[in-house]
Amino acid sequence: MITNIKRGLRTIFGIYALLVFLAVLIIVFILYIPIFAFVNSKRAPFIAHKYISRPWAASLLILFGVRLIIKNKEYLDKNETYVFIGNHSSQLDIPAYAVSTNHTIRFLAKAELGKLPLMGFIIKKLYIIVDRKDKAARARSMENMISSLKENISVFICPEGTRNKTSDPLLPFHDGAFRLAIQSQVPLAILVLRNADHLLSPLRPIELSPGKIYCIWCQPIPTKGMTQDDLPALKEAAIQLMLQNLA
Repeated sequence: MITNIKRGLRTIFGIYALLVFLAVLIIVFILYIPIFAFVNSKRAPFIAHKYISRPWAASLLILFGVRLIIKNKEYLDKNETYVFIGNHSSQLDIPAYAVSTNHTIRFLAKAELGKLPLMGFIIKKLYIIVDRKDKAARARSMENMISSLKENISVFICPEGTRNKTSDPLLPFHDGAFRLAIQSQVPLAILVLRNADHLLSPLRPIELSPGKIYCIWCQPIPTKGMTQDDLPALKEAAIQLMLQNLA
């Protein structure tokens, strides 16, 4: 009985959060338009991220009753460009990623997200789309990510490829993020999120609870001098760091 009441309250709060998200999405969509229309294409991502994307993410978390506890942020050099990676188990992860660092970032997003109303338009303008089923599209996304890093815009990738809906701490990692870091010779910065899946489960994404998400930065791993032969070791090092902080 008590469990059913709790689930009912979580569902009500989840519906509230969905309505809030849709309302705020319309507002930020309007705010993005002049940036896309009038700001130089090289400056637009920096301005959009600083003045719209990060405040949008922070506002959503506040309205959802979610507080971020960010640890080890001092590990990140504000003047450095990174390949960021993070574990992914909840829809709350994306705003948490954006708020956890002051760096301008481009997310690697699934092609399906680019088809969403309003949100898809924003994703196409600001982030990097990839169709994982298309080998040529994957190659283009790698080229786009390399170009982004050259523009001093960091790239954020979820190496699990999708939300983790299992009881395991992590899904198997894809190689893309590690190949990108080595090829670009930029550091790999690792973010571990804890408790997001308890607030908003990937299995019941309409049930939301207020609470805390712990965002833990690991010491970035430099890749200068690495070759693609070092990819397995780099990936394993990242996995172990994540598992240590998820334990």
